[in-house]
This record gives sequence, C-alpha cells and structure tokens, in this order.
Amino acid sequence: MPEIEIKDELYSGKAKTIYNTNDPDVMVSHFRDSLTAFDGKKKSEAEKKGYYNAQISKKLFEMLEDAGIKTHYLGMLDDERMLVQRVEIILIEVIPRNIAAGSITRKYPFEEGFRFKEPVVVMDYKSDEHGDPMLNDDIAVALGVATREEIAKVKELALKINELLTTYLEKQGLLLVDFKLEFGRRNGEIVLADEISCDTCRFWDAGTGESLDKDVFRFDKGDVTGTYEKVARRIVPEIFE
Repeated sequence: MPEIEIKDELYSGKAKTIYNTNDPDVMVSHFRDSLTAFDGKKKSEAEKKGYYNAQISKKLFEMLEDAGIKTHYLGMLDDERMLVQRVEIILIEVIPRNIAAGSITRKYPFEEGFRFKEPVVVMDYKSDEHGDPMLNDDIAVALGVATREEIAKVKELALKINELLTTYLEKQGLLLVDFKLEFGRRNGEIVLADEISCDTCRFWDAGTGESLDKDVFRFDKGDVTGTYEKVARRIVPEIFE
C-alpha cells in the first residue's frame, strides 16, 4: 500500500470522522472523544475515549480476520485513526442479543439480565431521521436496503461473529450482553464495517455485573474514561506495557 495521505472530510458522525485519502479505495476513520446518547440529546467529551475505542476495535477486527471473517479493517494510521476499505454501507444495524438489556426490556416483557437460550438477532433501519426503527426481512426488502440473500448473509455473519466474540471476551472476564454491527458491500462480497468498541457493545463484568460500556455515560453511572480503560486493559493489555 502506498503512503496514505488524508484528503477531505467525507462524513462526521456522532463519534467518528471519516476522511478520503489519496487512495480512492482507502479511507481513514478517526475515533473521536465525543460522546452522544438518546439520539444526540445528551452530548459530552471523555478524554482518551477515542483512543481506547480505536485500540479495542483494532484488536477485535484482527481477531475476527484471523478467524476468517472479512472486515473493512486495513491497519492503523496512528493510535486513534484507522485505515479502512471503502465499502457501500448496508443501511441495517444488526444487533445480536445474548442477555436482555436496554431497549428490548422496554419493548417486550423481558427482565433485564434474562439470558436467551439462543442469541436473538434484531435488525434496525439505519436512519436518524426515522429513529432507527426495527426491521423485518420484508420491510428491508421493500425499502430496497438489501436483498433477501444479503439479509440472510448478514444474519449468518452476525451469529458467527457473536460466537467468536462471546468466547473470546469470556476469557477476559467480560459478558457480551449485546452489540451493534454494520456491514458493507465490497467487490461483490459483504464485509464487516464500522467498529466494535465500548460505544457499540454492551459489556458487563462477568463477576459483578458492572456496566463497562456507554451505559455508564447514558445513565450517569460513573467515570467514562475510567470505564473504557478497564475494558481496554482486558482486551488490549499490551497498550499499557
């Protein structure tokens, strides 16, 4: 790969900024210290939050790549900026749920902490304008966001990723309660995109049940930077050496 030079900003989201580069197939994803919750109604900043999320995502992308899951991850430009392949994002957020928490306990009669016998895969339409409503296959096809074959593939990949991450994180003393995945199209294939971090996963301490993710910010449970550091120390202890 030739030396990458950042060009213009392509998109600035709630927690990351995406840049074009001198290579049309490569983008830079900058993990910022920004925090948002409740559809952007609550906002803040947390020192080193972007760094910890970038390093956690790097480690988990590399682990998944080693296990045969294709991702958009190419490497790191620096500690907070990730090199990624340009993909066409599929406008579906795929959410594997292993333990009931968050919105599923508000919408359905599940008690928080209820463990599903099998992972429950939820799909949401990726649209801030419409509040990210839940999708089924028929609605996704009617909207034109994916074909039935693509929907089946992202569900299959989500379950495989869930299995790999759950096993890996248990060894670090973390319960993977639920998490959000995004996928993209690349040269006729579907690959994992976006990030896997404390912003997109719900982590609980396996021993105490302590929240170790963005719920700490959402519900004012404690120090965000300290919480993200706890997770980073388990998943990427090498960055503290």
